[in-house]
Amino acid sequence: MASTDPERRDKEETEAPAGEDEDTGAQVAPIVRLEEVAVTTGEEDEDVLLDLKAKLYRFDKEGNQWKERGHGSVKLLKHKETAKVRLVMRQAKTLKICANHLVLSTTKMQEHAGNDKSCVWHATDFSDGELKEEMFAIRFASVENCKKFKEMVEEVAESVGKNEEKESKDASAAAGLMEKLTVSESKSEENPTKEVPVAADEKKEEEKSKKETKAEEPSSAA
Repeated sequence: MASTDPERRDKEETEAPAGEDEDTGAQVAPIVRLEEVAVTTGEEDEDVLLDLKAKLYRFDKEGNQWKERGHGSVKLLKHKETAKVRLVMRQAKTLKICANHLVLSTTKMQEHAGNDKSCVWHATDFSDGELKEEMFAIRFASVENCKKFKEMVEEVAESVGKNEEKESKDASAAAGLMEKLTVSESKSEENPTKEVPVAADEKKEEEKSKKETKAEEPSSAA
């Protein structure tokens, strides 16, 4: 018989399902088992030369204005085998790449509109999956970080220029050597060794020797 006491009824309703929540000790296996997946960033074969927080902008030629590209971590990465250095920047939350290009001997950093926390440069960027000529501007939280970034990029660009100059000299030296060898072989073909006249001279010497030998032989008695 149901109780007519509101307090008692509320207590019964509250206590009734309590038994259903009791821990039975049973273990329920997960329906889907998730396996660990290795995530690659493409930076595994590179050493980090520089890693700084910054905000990146790109110049929109059509609108003739600067547009924010993203804010996050900008890195200079050096490949362990090729020694090539690239500039990579990812957005902070999504990790989407907003800048990705090689640092070349032609890469020049310039101060942006008198702001010592920002600098500007041109690059052939590949962050959108295709090579495009871009003009970037980057702003740091401090003058020190901007200076560190600018100096490191310029140092890498200078090193690349020296390597290119050395490779050019080595290539020129190799080309010069090949040219000398080609000229030498050409002259040898134009002036082959004349073996026939030498053989004729040897025959003359042999006949002369025979005549001298006959002259020295004593004449027979009468």
